[in-house]
Amino acid sequence: MSTTTDLEAIVHRRVLADADTDVEGAARRHAEAAAPLLPEAALSELVRAVLARLHGLGPLASVLADPAVTDVMVNAGRDVWCERNGTLTRLPIVLSDGEALHLVERVVAPLGLRADRTSPIVDARLPDGARVHAVLPPVAVDGVCLSIRRFATRTLPLSAFAPPPVAELLAELVERRANVLVAGETSSGKTTLLNTLCSLLPPGERVVTIEDAAELRLPGEHVVRLEARPPSTEGLGGATVRDLVRAALRMRPDRLVVGEARGGEAWDLLQALSTGHDGSLATCHAGSPDEALRRLEAMVLQAEVGLPLAAVREQLHGALDAVVLVARRGARRAVVAVAEVAPPEAANGPRVRPLADESQVLGAPARRSRR
Repeated sequence: MSTTTDLEAIVHRRVLADADTDVEGAARRHAEAAAPLLPEAALSELVRAVLARLHGLGPLASVLADPAVTDVMVNAGRDVWCERNGTLTRLPIVLSDGEALHLVERVVAPLGLRADRTSPIVDARLPDGARVHAVLPPVAVDGVCLSIRRFATRTLPLSAFAPPPVAELLAELVERRANVLVAGETSSGKTTLLNTLCSLLPPGERVVTIEDAAELRLPGEHVVRLEARPPSTEGLGGATVRDLVRAALRMRPDRLVVGEARGGEAWDLLQALSTGHDGSLATCHAGSPDEALRRLEAMVLQAEVGLPLAAVREQLHGALDAVVLVARRGARRAVVAVAEVAPPEAANGPRVRPLADESQVLGAPARRSRR
């Protein structure tokens, strides 16, 4: 007796060999022929699974259909894991040989990207905004590694991240047009919190977002979205985040929102924040507010601008008002610290003054003049 997986494979092969341009009709026809006694509900599910193999993410589609799933990972081209409600679980799904590679190719091909031995690392975005990262052999020694990160379809309120006093402080920072850096570790909720903070922006302001992969979903009417892209195989058509930050400055933004600062674009961002683009927001990887500032220092130095460290620290103090640290607390993402950027000390660089933690609010920073 054939299993459901066997039936999917059989119908999938038959549809691929069928010249009928009505793929859905061909899938139903071959499904009925392969399993004539299958109940209608099971038959419809079989057709859906086959169509997912043909056009979508195959066996991963049903996993991603669960709104509680935020991450799906494929290891060694076969084993499938997911994060559901903050818990990592291995699924009873085993991909067949070559199936993971076909999934990657289906994702990247419409975007004009390559995924092969000459381009073994690729980033892409699904139509629903989910981020896809794939690593192929020979870089992935045991087989294709695929990671899909899905983001919330609705913007969460600030109360989902922090108690009322801290939420009020964050809203006040946005209202006062403070320049805010959201920091946190991987999968801590930086992008989700950034979306929430952006939902507080006045609707009439012109906001330009700059991202490595477009993940933000801003509700405003006057939003311009810019997304970086790698160069083509001929070395043409690429645009880095740093390129986009420079371009955004010529687009008359009221506020800039940088999805994540990772390298030399940090210098261009600091320059923009120091010259009148108040109320802007950005994120970076860090485990504490002080570490976030030191990481920005390192990024600016990567830009090779020729400034001494003391001058870079002065730029940080002039550009940023506050750092918000977000972290995972079980299945929940929470704001665990809010700090004001204090004047740099001669030996230790920029310091931070705590404004709030998980249990206490100490006060809001005064808006500094940059003129």
